Amino acid sequence: MKTVADDIVVIGAGGFGRETLDVIEAVNADAGAPRWRVLGVVDDAPAAIHLERLAARGYRHLGGVDAAERVLSTAFVVVAIGAPAVRARIAAHLEATGATSATLVHPRAVLGSEVTVGVGSVVCAGVQVSTNVRLGRRVHLNPGAIVGHDTVLGDDVSVNPGAVLSGEVRVSERTLVGAGAVVLQGLRVGADAVIGAAACVTRDVADGVVVKGVPAR
Repeated sequence: MKTVADDIVVIGAGGFGRETLDVIEAVNADAGAPRWRVLGVVDDAPAAIHLERLAARGYRHLGGVDAAERVLSTAFVVVAIGAPAVRARIAAHLEATGATSATLVHPRAVLGSEVTVGVGSVVCAGVQVSTNVRLGRRVHLNPGAIVGHDTVLGDDVSVNPGAVLSGEVRVSERTLVGAGAVVLQGLRVGADAVIGAAACVTRDVADGVVVKGVPAR
């Protein structure tokens, strides 16, 4: 049994950063002994309210990415920034400095058989992932998201709360699926696309396109 916790730093003081702290706390509680020791949170330009909310929970702001590079070189990191393109850019910078990414799965998420979770991904509470699903690197599955069978998500995809991806869906890199959106069976969503909140996607979505509504257009 592991008895020494690994140091970890969360990148991002916003909402998803603090949700990621929830995941870490839940992982530690479920393990019965700390799996992770949070050194603090890194953010280049945190809003005052975010700093207040971190402080209320006892977490330190360590400064921006450049200022915290020494700490980042010795601890695991998780990039907990909701915007996919920003997440990808910061992750590329950190990887160039030799940082090691942590992968976090909430103990109250449900993962089916033959599921692959890419390095640096964060899977929140209430997520349901069906069989034979492949998540790329740094995928964010927000609370209550559902990912159907045989689905593939590319690197830095974000699936927001309550969104549903039906079976055999393919979502390419850096795409955002909005809260409560539905992508129907067998469809393809391109890279750098945005699926609006509560949209119903009934046909393929090209790279870089924003769609919204029912059906999504």
